[in-house]
Amino acid sequence: TCSIGIAMAPRDGNDLDTLIKKADIAMYQSKDSGRNSFRFFDVASSHQMFEHLNLTTSMRKALAEKQFLLYYQPKINLHDHSLVGFEALIRWQHPQYGFISPDTFISLAESSGVIIQLGEWVIDEACRQGKNWIDKGLKNFSIAVNVSSIQFKRGTIDSVIMNALEKTGFPPYMLELELTESLLIDDTDRLASTLSNLRSMGLHFSIDDFGTGYSNLGYLKKFEVGCLKIDQSFVRRMEQNPEDALIVKAIIQLSSSLGLETIAEGVETESAADMLRELGCAMAQGYLWSRPLPALEIERFWRDWCLLEQT
Repeated sequence: TCSIGIAMAPRDGNDLDTLIKKADIAMYQSKDSGRNSFRFFDVASSHQMFEHLNLTTSMRKALAEKQFLLYYQPKINLHDHSLVGFEALIRWQHPQYGFISPDTFISLAESSGVIIQLGEWVIDEACRQGKNWIDKGLKNFSIAVNVSSIQFKRGTIDSVIMNALEKTGFPPYMLELELTESLLIDDTDRLASTLSNLRSMGLHFSIDDFGTGYSNLGYLKKFEVGCLKIDQSFVRRMEQNPEDALIVKAIIQLSSSLGLETIAEGVETESAADMLRELGCAMAQGYLWSRPLPALEIERFWRDWCLLEQT
C-alpha cells in the first residue's frame, strides 16, 4: 500500500525544501485518511495536523506529569436497583487546553502508539483504585476498562494485566474488559490465546457499543463473551424511534438466547429505564443515575446509594 502527498508550485512554495516539507505533511494526512490514497497540501489541514502533533507530544509528557485521570460511571441493576460496578473512563486535564475529550485524544494515542503506555496506566490505576475501595469496605462491584485493539495486537496485554493485579492486589474476577466488535472480528490464533489466558485468570469480557459494528456473531460463542453493551445511540432514540426500539429489543433477546447479560448505555430518563427493564435488560448506566465521577465522589455516591437502598 502507498500514501501520496502532493504540493504544487507556486501555490505551496517556490523552493524545493518548502515543497518537500508540505508534500510530507500531505502524505501524513493521506495516511490518516486511509491507505492507498493521496492528498494535496492545504493550509487548514496542516494547521489541524500540527495541533494533533502537539497533542501527541503533550500526551507523552502528560503521562509523566500525571495529567490523566480516571472517572467512574456507576452501573445499576435494573431489577433490584443495586449498584453493581463502574466503568472507568479516562480524562485529560491539560494545563493549557483544560479538559480534552477522549474523542479527541484516543485516536491520536492509537495512531502514535502512545495508547500502549496510556492503556497500561489505565489498567494500573483502575486496579489500584479498586483495591483502595475494597480496603475502605466497598463490596460486590466490578470495574470495567476499555481496551484498544492495538493493546491486544502488541501481544503483551495479558502480562500487563497480570502485573497490575499482582502489584495492586485487586481480584481478577472484579475486573472486566470492554472489547470492540472490530477486535473480535479479527479472528487470529494470538487473540484467541490471549483471551483464553485472561479468562483463565478470572477476568470477564463485554462487547462495547454492540450493534454499531460487524454482523458476524460467531465470535460471541468462540470468545465466551459474558455481556453485550447496547450502544447509547440506540438507547437514547428508542422511545421516539420504533426502529431503534426494535434494535434494542433484538439485542436483549439475542443476549438472552445465548445466556449473556446486557447493559444499556446512555440512560437518561425513568421511562427509558422502565422500558429496558420490561424488555429484560439486566443493567444500565447513564445520567439518570450519575455522570462519570472522580474516585472520591464515587465513594460519596456509594454511601448515599446504600442509604437509599435501606429506606
